[in-house]
Amino acid sequence: MEKVTLGSLWPPTPPLAPYDLIVIGGGPGGASAAITAARTGARVLLLERGRLPRQRVCGEFVSAESLGLLARLLAGSSSALLTAAVAIPEARLFVDGRTITTPVNPVAASIARFDLDPVLWHAAESAGVDARLQTAVESVHRDGTFLVRTSAGDFASQAVIVAAGRWSSLDRPPTRASELRERWLGIKAHFAEPLPHASVDLYFFEGGYCGVQPVELAGSAPRGERINACAMVRADAARTLPEVFAQHPQLRERSKRWELLMDPVTTSPLRFHEPQPVQDGMLRVGDAAGFVDPFVGDGISLALRSGAAAAECLTAFLSGNVSLAEAAQCYGQIYRRRLLPVFRNSSKLRRLLRLPRLLRIPIAHWLESAPAVTRCLVGMTR
Repeated sequence: MEKVTLGSLWPPTPPLAPYDLIVIGGGPGGASAAITAARTGARVLLLERGRLPRQRVCGEFVSAESLGLLARLLAGSSSALLTAAVAIPEARLFVDGRTITTPVNPVAASIARFDLDPVLWHAAESAGVDARLQTAVESVHRDGTFLVRTSAGDFASQAVIVAAGRWSSLDRPPTRASELRERWLGIKAHFAEPLPHASVDLYFFEGGYCGVQPVELAGSAPRGERINACAMVRADAARTLPEVFAQHPQLRERSKRWELLMDPVTTSPLRFHEPQPVQDGMLRVGDAAGFVDPFVGDGISLALRSGAAAAECLTAFLSGNVSLAEAAQCYGQIYRRRLLPVFRNSSKLRRLLRLPRLLRIPIAHWLESAPAVTRCLVGMTR
């Protein structure tokens, strides 16, 4: 785990190399920030504590709003990733015995994180980023410049972007302590299913929900039969995917035809709090800024967009035209205008789905008979 120390609580050793920007975290948000900054001429260090590739708990849904940005980040170096992506033109919601179908327009894509993360990492290296795997950040010290202590030594930079995920000791203690009263966890695995429907399917039940959609994995066979099942569930309701599937009659029947293709991965606790795009002079992107409810399917999109926005706002600072405080204020304003509505709207929808069943049933019937309203609700989370 990374550890943030501000002030003068530890005397840093001389930094190994000066950088304009250090990005902490090598997922989509961190890679997006690093690539964007490096292409403006900034000297960027990208640090990731783990290995790549690896499976991550993720719905693997990329909304159309970010496919263009993703293509620009990759700059044609891995066009096969996008051309091979499964198109997702439809969403189906299974709730209280009803099936609510709505188009996803523009069409979204399904891209496995096992493929996406290393491709973005290589694109960062191609952009000139000094990218280092298995390098854990231990603490950050700011005294004019930022000094970052890591498992590989100390590094200096003019600015820091934090893309270390939703659970990091780079958070302030009050943020780390802001857990839900109920403990929630995420579980994901890939399965084989003959001829899966080209849609993102959301199965809602008391205590959580499970998303299912087709996905491809580079080099895997046979093609067209892999699905991703990813659930967010209350720990007292289920702790394994079979237990999740048992919570919903239609999902239970559907899952009987599935063949497990990978060891399930889990993550917990899942915490929801008001997004914090700036903290202690560091710009925060992706889940590090705020964890959006996965059922809106926009986590990867938010990470890519916030990472690029943070780097763009720092450009004027790194060129000497504005202060770091002004650059951070710019990012905060963009975040609140473009991204914060997604969090607030998803929170409202989550509360709606957690109403007592007697209240949900007429709402589900209304949505089933009013597709224009359903499309509007989906649009509110983009």
